Amino acid sequence: MVDNRYATALVIGSVLSLLACVYLSAAVGTQHWYQYHSLPIRHDASNASELRTLREEFRGEEMDEKTYSDPLFRLNGTLGLWWRCVLVPDPARSHWYQEPEPKMVTECVSFTLPQQFEAKYKEPGNHNSGEDLIRTYLWRCQFLLPLVSLGLVFLSGLIGVCACLCRSLTPTSVVGVLHLLAGLCSLATVCCFLAGMDLLHRVSVLPEGLDRSLGWSLYLALISSPLQMMAAALFLWAACSHRKNYTRMTAYRVA
Repeated sequence: MVDNRYATALVIGSVLSLLACVYLSAAVGTQHWYQYHSLPIRHDASNASELRTLREEFRGEEMDEKTYSDPLFRLNGTLGLWWRCVLVPDPARSHWYQEPEPKMVTECVSFTLPQQFEAKYKEPGNHNSGEDLIRTYLWRCQFLLPLVSLGLVFLSGLIGVCACLCRSLTPTSVVGVLHLLAGLCSLATVCCFLAGMDLLHRVSVLPEGLDRSLGWSLYLALISSPLQMMAAALFLWAACSHRKNYTRMTAYRVA
């Protein structure tokens, strides 16, 4: 028989864990982690070829850090863990450069799994400059850690189901530890992403008047971390308190 206090803690912890999973999954699947706001480019015939070149490089199958970072800087781009997007004139309008205010559309390209593991260089685009190990591993961690976090929560859910079937609170302590590790992974994801972006900006030539801001996807990932840690605290408290109470009851019956 589980005390009502422990049952309430388990229910609240489960709700917090579910919310954290939803937030983190939404963050991983969207591209609004980092946003750029650049000065508007004159939409005329003289710039049409330049914009076309930027767009083709951005959409190219051979991904180079410079070929997608430059369009992000200059075309009001947004960057996520698996997506990169830019704001470009509507390709359906062939003579968009003749319009005073052409219709703009968002064009997104996803990172493939092999691209996520590609090396970063000390000078973006210059493969002879040598690999930048810090930025390389920060990039890899920023997309691997949220997957680890979601995997830990899924594993803790399986253990929680087994605990319910066995009618025991003992495995709940393991669930709490897994949620604590998941919360740390979520927090580390945000830290790795921000550190990687700061290092990228230091080695890149940024356009004049470029404005940068954090996107809502990053905040979702950031919110998921304390939610997972609060769930971990509730699970650990329920498991430890129930064990102490059970030990006292056992000693009382023996006496």
